[in-house]
Amino acid sequence: MTRTALSAATLLFALLPLAAQAKVSAEQAAQLGAALTPFGAERQGDAAKGIAEWSGGLQAPAGYGGPGSFHVDPFADEKPLRVVDAQNMAADEANLSPGVKALLKTYPQSFKVPVYPSHRSFAAPEEIAANTRRNAEQATLAEGGNGLKDAYAGIPFPIPADGREAIWNHIARWQGRYIDEVSVTAQVTTSGSHSILREHLQLLSNYYNPQKDAGSLDNILYYFASELLPPSRDVGRALLVHETIDQVAEPRSAWIYNPGQRRVRRAPTLAYDTPIDGIYADDTDMYNGATDRYDWKLIGKQSLLVPYHNYAMEKPGREVGELVKPGHLNSDLTRWEMHRVWVVEATLRQGQRHVHAKRRFYLDEDSWYALMVENYDARGELWHVNLAFSKNAYEVPTITPVNIVYHDLIARTYTVIGLRNNEKAPRQFLLTPPPESYFTPSSLRRRGTQ
Repeated sequence: MTRTALSAATLLFALLPLAAQAKVSAEQAAQLGAALTPFGAERQGDAAKGIAEWSGGLQAPAGYGGPGSFHVDPFADEKPLRVVDAQNMAADEANLSPGVKALLKTYPQSFKVPVYPSHRSFAAPEEIAANTRRNAEQATLAEGGNGLKDAYAGIPFPIPADGREAIWNHIARWQGRYIDEVSVTAQVTTSGSHSILREHLQLLSNYYNPQKDAGSLDNILYYFASELLPPSRDVGRALLVHETIDQVAEPRSAWIYNPGQRRVRRAPTLAYDTPIDGIYADDTDMYNGATDRYDWKLIGKQSLLVPYHNYAMEKPGREVGELVKPGHLNSDLTRWEMHRVWVVEATLRQGQRHVHAKRRFYLDEDSWYALMVENYDARGELWHVNLAFSKNAYEVPTITPVNIVYHDLIARTYTVIGLRNNEKAPRQFLLTPPPESYFTPSSLRRRGTQ
């Protein structure tokens, strides 16, 4: 399929009505692994934009100590091709999203975009690719588009028909089977001072459980557990979440263990725009949860500068103050590359409420991860700009965040999650996860009282 034909096909899918979505033909699905990568991206590059052809992913570089070790930067010897700032940004007008332009204008003396050579490093295990191909021909959206049917352990809609399918690709993307980490969240004031929250986090994917299938997921996407660690306030407070696939039919279940009371209780609603530690609930992981409050539109693809391969930000031993600066993270430690992204726009539906009246998502075409998000208020003003500074966890393999930053352009504050520089290990993708019984209220109670 030529690039022109592929673009025309993409436009055709975007115009199809809701009833015709998903279940592409066998002929269309055959493009996966051919003109398209196994996960739905255009295999060919774009020399004019500096985007390489996809050639199968990234291998672990020499010197990497194996799972549990901090990653070795495979591109450490590269230098920026250029550095975009408020003074020269006009030359990159077409390569910058509105959110990045806003950050450059809001912090003209300090926010910069160091542009490096582009590398398309995403890959996933062969069984994930095979499941993605199967999903392409079988998966559909649940009634109303608020869940998945006949999708399992792969990208649900690698050839998306509309914005709702595309955002489900982000929600259900491959990011490993089990994640275990200790990391710090910092809430940063206008002066650059910050308060921190240190947590032990665990996420077990049910959707990617190799012992299940589409018929045995029981509407569970994943299990999540967290516990506050020193020097956080409320040390020992723990949270357990059962994340459902269709959250309209069955909202997520959550429980909190309070060490002062030594008891587990149901958590209040943790959804939509509920504030949680400096962000809103559905901002977690750039977007999560129910999709029912918005109308979703697939705008199309763009080639943009996005945060990618940010190994330098996670250098072991780097102090928080070296990374956290007034207004934004230290731009000199960030890395941006040219990549193609799917642009998805969500507009608040009539009769629904949310602090964000409109949202725009930029999904990496290779991994389906939402690398950038722009959130607008009820007046139509750009309010929050969220950036996922990512890297390739080549031992899995998958694309995963180093730090996610949530900028408030009005208050000029921000929240950054995923600071692991002073921990013993980075985010770990363990091969032997705990059993599902670990992620139950009774288990949470036992762990809290030990």
